[in-house]
Amino acid sequence: MEFKQLVDTAEKWCSGNPFDLIFAEEIDERRLDFYAEPGISFYVLCPDNMNGGTDNFHVWSESEDCLPFLQMAQDYISSCGKKTLLEILDKVFRSFRPLLGLPDIDDDTFEEYHADVEEEPEADHQQMGVSQQ
Repeated sequence: MEFKQLVDTAEKWCSGNPFDLIFAEEIDERRLDFYAEPGISFYVLCPDNMNGGTDNFHVWSESEDCLPFLQMAQDYISSCGKKTLLEILDKVFRSFRPLLGLPDIDDDTFEEYHADVEEEPEADHQQMGVSQQ
């Protein structure tokens, strides 16, 4: 994807949350830097398939306080399949919700997992050694 399109996607994403795109650099790293109060920062290195660069996105932060919160997004990127910038930014935002003072939301995979599990109806079983009188 053209870097200009990635920047446009990032700017549109920023319009719906507290993050600002503070830096976009195409020449060396194809890097997008984001910042939100209170001191939350991260960057995304974008794929550069046309010039022999990386073929996956990469998220990182130079802030020691922010790094642990990026683990979910990093795991998501390394999982199977190609990811879009918007999908990755949404994962990052979700990861940073507690630092932003926003309520944590349930993980979709947890909900999907439980939606597929069919619960067995509970039968009235007498517990061993306990009489029901």
